[in-house]
Amino acid sequence: MTSNEIVMITSFPPRKCGIATYSQDLIEAIEDKYSDSFVIKVCALQKGNCVLRYPSKVSYSLATDLKEDYRRLALKLNANGAIKVIYLQHEFGLYGGELGDFLLEFLCRINKPVITTFHTVLTNPSNERKAVIQQIITLSSQVIVMTNLSADILKNEYSTDNKKINIIPHGTHLIKPWHLNSKRSTPFKNKIIFSTFGLISEGKGIETALDALPQIVAKFPDVLYLIIGKTHPEVIKRDGEIYREYLLNKVKELKIETNVLFINKYLALEVLLEYLQRTDVYFFTSKDPQQAVSGTLVYALSAACPVLSTPIPHSLELLDGAGINFDFGNSQQLADAAILILSNPEMMENMRLNALHRISPTAWQNAAIAHTKLAKTILKNSDFKLNYKIPEINLRHIARMTTDFGMIQFAKISDPDLNSGYTIDDNARALIAVAKHFELTGKFSDLPLINTYLRFILFCQQEDGSFLNYVTSNQCFYDKNKDENLEDANGRAIWALGEYLSLKQLLDFNLQAQVEAAFQKAIPTIHQLQSPRAIAFCIKGLYFHSLFKKDSSNLQLITKLADNLASKYQGVSNNDWQWYENYLTYANAVIPEAMLLAGECTKNERFNDIAFETFNFLLDITLDGKEIKVISNRGWHHKGKDKNHFGEQPIEVAYTILALNTFFNVTKDEKYLDKMNIAFNWFLGENHLHQIIYNPVTGGCYDGLEEHQVNLNQGAESTISYLLARLVIEKNVDPISLVL
Repeated sequence: MTSNEIVMITSFPPRKCGIATYSQDLIEAIEDKYSDSFVIKVCALQKGNCVLRYPSKVSYSLATDLKEDYRRLALKLNANGAIKVIYLQHEFGLYGGELGDFLLEFLCRINKPVITTFHTVLTNPSNERKAVIQQIITLSSQVIVMTNLSADILKNEYSTDNKKINIIPHGTHLIKPWHLNSKRSTPFKNKIIFSTFGLISEGKGIETALDALPQIVAKFPDVLYLIIGKTHPEVIKRDGEIYREYLLNKVKELKIETNVLFINKYLALEVLLEYLQRTDVYFFTSKDPQQAVSGTLVYALSAACPVLSTPIPHSLELLDGAGINFDFGNSQQLADAAILILSNPEMMENMRLNALHRISPTAWQNAAIAHTKLAKTILKNSDFKLNYKIPEINLRHIARMTTDFGMIQFAKISDPDLNSGYTIDDNARALIAVAKHFELTGKFSDLPLINTYLRFILFCQQEDGSFLNYVTSNQCFYDKNKDENLEDANGRAIWALGEYLSLKQLLDFNLQAQVEAAFQKAIPTIHQLQSPRAIAFCIKGLYFHSLFKKDSSNLQLITKLADNLASKYQGVSNNDWQWYENYLTYANAVIPEAMLLAGECTKNERFNDIAFETFNFLLDITLDGKEIKVISNRGWHHKGKDKNHFGEQPIEVAYTILALNTFFNVTKDEKYLDKMNIAFNWFLGENHLHQIIYNPVTGGCYDGLEEHQVNLNQGAESTISYLLARLVIEKNVDPISLVL
């Protein structure tokens, strides 16, 4: 167990405030993302004489009204050598002194690196307030803000060095789409739901929404506006329930009692997210132009809610295509915007999709990566290692993408797109992946999936033994099967059938004869193949078939195919280009892997030599020792030209991991395990965007990593590719964590 500690100075539950919730979510995300890397402890901010029962994570406290307590805390933390870095959450009003300047007593005395997060950055500050903030920045190792506008204010109004500023957006929860939850009934059925949530105070401006409601109800009578949350505890102390009573009276005056529901509760996260998932349009009506960010705003977007918001910096940056901004206090603009959205279902659906695209980079998993990487950069310390936790294996998305006929090709975000039809490419990969999962776990639920994919492959086989690739949603063959080169698709089908047969002791004996007949029927088609990948897929299929049944003709065919690849290699390779073609495209690693398998089963050293030469060449291009950067699908990588960047796909990472596994099994050289570790971390966030590619909530894998964003669609190819890689990791790497 590591002795490294991180301390976060913050308000913390059960104290009820936005900073407390934010810090709890961030800590949980970091702990869920990493294992045995460090221990996070909390220093809870105590205000006045309020005594709270904190969880065990709270190891320190700070009486914010007592100047001398800031000195005491600094001395205590300085004395603990295990503490490596301190995260400090800053918001106006959290710290004592006229302008929160008691905090300087702590910062002047602490000898640990401090990363300060500013939740609000005020424009046009007074000279006195500006001086305090500038001192906090000077005494911090780095500062974090949550919007580009806040970063600009720090640079332009507080003269902050750009190198010290880090933009890490407010985190959001990955949420399972509403229709995926196993709910038997929909709450507020036949109602159009608006909602606002959070601790209630006058600054929320809820009266703006209430004033807009009569116009909206006149056109859409089934509207129900949910006002979710208790009154802010500080407001209760100062004013009691005056503001809530004012809102209740306004509801009566406007005669909208049947269209408004107050939920006067502090809801658990899971319950809150269910309300947001049921929301059709979210209202954010803050009256404070200085409010930089809002956790309620991003939580609504993460639930795919179109948002109508006053123009705080956060909403101005986020709502492009995901909602509409309206002027502070302008109920007419709010009413017009709500009516516009409700009158245009297509606009509403586009806003939902745009909300997910806009908010996905801010997932708490990505916030966790950004925070820990910043700490590691500051420390520059080899003993501060980060170890990714490996997500549990999850086949839920694969099962959802599978109908009784086969696996659907594409998805819109996480929703299967039935209109995209089916391919033998995806069903062959799915057969291999789920059969491997069954081999590992023996789960009964795998068997119907395996049989579905197998039946699909057999459905696609033609009289001459070849396979058609594209099938419509109504189970007809697309015309494009006639126009496209289907060599790779045929190779994948042969690989899948061969691998299925190799699991003869695990799978249905009655099907083996049928599958063997289909495999043998496909053999004549192999002789005409020219695509190196198709040839490689067939070598793998023949190799696995040999584990099912020894057949000298199989070895002869493997030799012929490997000779073909060797000839291609000799024809184009030189000292600078050791490959089988004049370009690298997709699924590249399968070719040297197939050559190695050919060498092993035929005992041909020449095949082995070429396998190692070409695989080393590929790894030199794609692995730099810290990250994998696979061949870009933006024009691929051509001989004699610079490597293209970005446009990375999960299939390329997965096939690299499969090949590394084969090379390790043959050589027992642990360098291949190390590279496997690096490659798999790409899915977990070790990539140029430092964002997750695998979604642990849906069980789906995103379709690609582009220059500035992740492609959030979770189609068949990417999700199966991740599963293939994850199964290899399960067998070969420490099941708890992966070291960066």
